[in-house]
Amino acid sequence: VLLPINKFHGLFFSYSNYITFLREKYKDRKYYKDAHISPSMAIVLNQLMNYNLHQTIKPLYFKGKAYELISLYFNRPADADIEQCPFLADEDNVSKIKKAKQIMIARMAEPPTLQELADEINLPINRLKEGFKQIYGDSVFSFLFDYKMEVARQLLATGSHNVNEVGLKVGYSTASHFIAAFKKKFGTTPKKFLMGLNS
Repeated sequence: VLLPINKFHGLFFSYSNYITFLREKYKDRKYYKDAHISPSMAIVLNQLMNYNLHQTIKPLYFKGKAYELISLYFNRPADADIEQCPFLADEDNVSKIKKAKQIMIARMAEPPTLQELADEINLPINRLKEGFKQIYGDSVFSFLFDYKMEVARQLLATGSHNVNEVGLKVGYSTASHFIAAFKKKFGTTPKKFLMGLNS
């Protein structure tokens, strides 16, 4: 993601005290950061590339997503870099954590418990939790929730599935629980989301 520095300052001028390198004493220093994209950031990028909106709304939507993406980037924990975590310097540990993610995705409708997952990848549960947070920037089930909701959003957007079907596909046995989860994530119900696509 490339953003001119003057444009960036314009976006975040009023918040400069909260972003270290924008403070007055750092204004003449160069800043460059190369970091991994977190799952939450990947979801926003996917939404930017796969939108279904009226052309008049597109600029506002893009601006909002740009704010969300940059905010997620600067909300990364200070110790998110692998180099700062001895646990993640071990390639075997990293491989096991990545396997854990794939297991959760593959079985999102009926995911294992944390203990079952830890046993399956042969890691102590505390190491699973620590490593997952380090690599993916979120807890196992917070990551899974975001992933399931994005899958649900995409399925609804195709128009090929009703709300009940989508809920079942992502692991909700009752429509009411799925609707509540969808609203928690996106601030609207699946039905209103569909109405917005068709308007």
